[in-house]
Amino acid sequence: MPPAATPYVSSDPRVWVVPERLRGALSKRYGPVLAGPEADERIRSLGLFASCGDRVTADAVRLGHLPLVGLVDLKTLRNEPIDAALFRPLAERRHLKVVNPPGTLTAQLRAAVQELVSHGGGLLEVDGEEDLGSLALVEALPPGATVIYGIPGAGVSFVTVNAESKERVRALIAQMELKA
Repeated sequence: MPPAATPYVSSDPRVWVVPERLRGALSKRYGPVLAGPEADERIRSLGLFASCGDRVTADAVRLGHLPLVGLVDLKTLRNEPIDAALFRPLAERRHLKVVNPPGTLTAQLRAAVQELVSHGGGLLEVDGEEDLGSLALVEALPPGATVIYGIPGAGVSFVTVNAESKERVRALIAQMELKA
């Protein structure tokens, strides 16, 4: 079992909610999508990277190439539970836990990602849904890093962090509905 998670506490109550009109833009592919041995080889070759999703984070750990930050919710798309012990190598660095309801991006998740990126990385366990955490990772990582996340039935998406991807993320978040 990995070390117990520390609840991440943020006094910022803001939540960005994905409106129906934005779902198409969020499901677009913003980088190459690879599967099987090709995806494994690419993961092994990455420099600084972060992962979003249980399966892709577990794959990186299995390959022995740890992301700086791994975002997980301890279940797969089919709600199959994932053994938290798989993530022990990341959790040993640091293990934070946040609440992020489905279809949202909370200020708490964004702040916890920034905290982990700025202070040596680790595991961010999400109570709710971690999918939009990939946006927070692109926001927080330096140019040249890579964000990987799983696309069910297709493989692993590899997004290079650069000025263009950061601007795309800012534009997507600006189109979400802000709730305070």
